[in-house]
Amino acid sequence: MAITKRPTSPHLQIYKWGGHMLLSILHRATGVALGAGTLLLVWWLVALATGPDDYALFQTYMRSIVGKIVLLGFTAALMLHLCNGIRHLFWDKGLGLDVETTQRTNILVFLGMIILTLLSWAIGYGLVQGV
Repeated sequence: MAITKRPTSPHLQIYKWGGHMLLSILHRATGVALGAGTLLLVWWLVALATGPDDYALFQTYMRSIVGKIVLLGFTAALMLHLCNGIRHLFWDKGLGLDVETTQRTNILVFLGMIILTLLSWAIGYGLVQGV
Protein backbone atom coordinates (compact mmCIF):
# COMPACT_ATOMS: atom_id res chain seq x y z
CA MET A 1 0.00 0.00 0.00
CA ALA A 2 1.44 3.35 -1.04
CA ILE A 3 1.65 6.12 1.52
CA THR A 4 0.39 9.40 0.14
CA LYS A 5 0.87 12.76 1.73
CA ARG A 6 -2.57 14.23 2.25
CA PRO A 7 -3.24 17.89 2.92
CA THR A 8 -3.96 18.72 6.52
CA SER A 9 -6.82 20.88 7.64
CA PRO A 10 -5.87 24.35 8.87
CA HIS A 11 -6.07 24.80 12.61
CA LEU A 12 -7.23 27.76 14.69
CA GLN A 13 -3.94 29.63 14.31
CA ILE A 14 -4.50 29.77 10.54
CA TYR A 15 -8.07 31.09 10.46
CA LYS A 16 -8.82 34.78 10.84
CA TRP A 17 -10.86 35.25 14.01
CA GLY A 18 -14.24 36.88 13.68
CA GLY A 19 -17.57 37.25 15.38
CA HIS A 20 -18.89 34.09 13.76
CA MET A 21 -16.14 32.00 15.37
CA LEU A 22 -16.66 33.62 18.75
CA LEU A 23 -20.42 33.02 18.58
CA SER A 24 -19.90 29.43 17.52
CA ILE A 25 -17.72 28.77 20.55
CA LEU A 26 -20.02 30.74 22.88
CA HIS A 27 -23.08 28.88 21.58
CA ARG A 28 -21.50 25.58 22.58
CA ALA A 29 -20.25 26.96 25.89
CA THR A 30 -23.64 28.44 26.80
CA GLY A 31 -25.27 25.11 25.98
CA VAL A 32 -22.99 23.42 28.50
CA ALA A 33 -23.54 26.24 31.02
CA LEU A 34 -27.31 25.93 30.67
CA GLY A 35 -27.08 22.20 31.27
CA ALA A 36 -25.05 22.82 34.42
CA GLY A 37 -27.31 25.73 35.41
CA THR A 38 -30.27 23.39 35.38
CA LEU A 39 -28.88 22.12 38.68
CA LEU A 40 -29.89 25.51 40.14
CA LEU A 41 -33.45 24.85 39.06
CA VAL A 42 -33.32 21.41 40.66
CA TRP A 43 -31.90 22.92 43.87
CA TRP A 44 -34.71 25.50 43.90
CA LEU A 45 -37.40 22.84 43.38
CA VAL A 46 -35.93 20.53 46.03
CA ALA A 47 -35.67 23.45 48.47
CA LEU A 48 -39.30 24.31 47.81
CA ALA A 49 -40.36 20.71 48.40
CA THR A 50 -38.34 20.09 51.56
CA GLY A 51 -39.53 23.03 53.62
CA PRO A 52 -38.97 26.62 54.70
CA ASP A 53 -35.54 26.08 56.25
CA ASP A 54 -34.04 24.65 53.06
CA TYR A 55 -35.76 27.30 50.96
CA ALA A 56 -34.38 30.04 53.23
CA LEU A 57 -30.88 28.61 52.69
CA PHE A 58 -31.42 28.67 48.93
CA GLN A 59 -32.64 32.27 49.09
CA THR A 60 -29.69 33.31 51.23
CA TYR A 61 -27.27 31.94 48.68
CA MET A 62 -29.08 33.39 45.67
CA ARG A 63 -29.35 36.82 47.29
CA SER A 64 -25.60 36.95 47.94
CA ILE A 65 -23.22 38.63 45.51
CA VAL A 66 -21.97 35.25 44.27
CA GLY A 67 -25.53 34.02 43.78
CA LYS A 68 -26.49 37.13 41.82
CA ILE A 69 -23.42 36.81 39.60
CA VAL A 70 -24.28 33.15 38.93
CA LEU A 71 -27.88 34.09 38.11
CA LEU A 72 -26.77 36.94 35.87
CA GLY A 73 -24.40 34.59 34.04
CA PHE A 74 -27.15 32.01 33.69
CA THR A 75 -29.54 34.63 32.31
CA ALA A 76 -26.95 35.96 29.86
CA ALA A 77 -26.10 32.42 28.72
CA LEU A 78 -29.78 31.65 28.21
CA MET A 79 -30.36 34.80 26.16
CA LEU A 80 -27.23 34.35 24.03
CA HIS A 81 -28.14 30.73 23.34
CA LEU A 82 -31.70 31.79 22.49
CA CYS A 83 -30.69 34.58 20.10
CA ASN A 84 -28.01 32.52 18.37
CA GLY A 85 -30.40 29.56 18.19
CA ILE A 86 -32.95 31.72 16.37
CA ARG A 87 -30.22 32.71 13.90
CA HIS A 88 -29.41 29.03 13.41
CA LEU A 89 -33.05 28.35 12.54
CA PHE A 90 -32.74 30.83 9.66
CA TRP A 91 -29.45 29.25 8.61
CA ASP A 92 -31.12 25.83 8.57
CA LYS A 93 -33.52 27.24 5.97
CA GLY A 94 -30.57 28.54 3.94
CA LEU A 95 -31.20 32.19 4.80
CA GLY A 96 -28.56 34.70 5.91
CA LEU A 97 -25.52 32.61 5.07
CA ASP A 98 -23.65 35.28 3.13
CA VAL A 99 -20.75 37.04 4.85
CA GLU A 100 -22.40 40.47 5.07
CA THR A 101 -25.59 39.14 6.67
CA THR A 102 -23.61 36.94 9.03
CA GLN A 103 -21.61 39.95 10.22
CA ARG A 104 -24.80 41.92 10.80
CA THR A 105 -26.47 39.09 12.67
CA ASN A 106 -23.35 38.65 14.85
CA ILE A 107 -24.01 42.13 16.20
CA LEU A 108 -27.76 41.50 16.49
CA VAL A 109 -27.16 38.35 18.53
CA PHE A 110 -24.93 40.20 21.01
CA LEU A 111 -27.31 43.18 21.22
CA GLY A 112 -30.28 40.86 21.66
CA MET A 113 -28.50 39.02 24.46
CA ILE A 114 -27.69 42.26 26.28
CA ILE A 115 -31.16 43.76 25.84
CA LEU A 116 -33.00 40.58 26.83
CA THR A 117 -30.76 40.02 29.86
CA LEU A 118 -31.25 43.58 31.11
CA LEU A 119 -34.98 43.41 30.41
CA SER A 120 -35.30 40.11 32.28
CA TRP A 121 -33.53 41.51 35.32
CA ALA A 122 -35.52 44.75 35.17
CA ILE A 123 -38.77 42.76 35.13
CA GLY A 124 -37.48 40.47 37.88
CA TYR A 125 -36.69 43.42 40.13
CA GLY A 126 -40.02 45.07 39.33
CA LEU A 127 -38.45 48.02 37.51
CA VAL A 128 -40.50 47.32 34.38
CA GLN A 129 -44.14 46.35 34.61
CA GLY A 130 -46.72 45.34 32.05
CA VAL A 131 -44.29 44.00 29.46
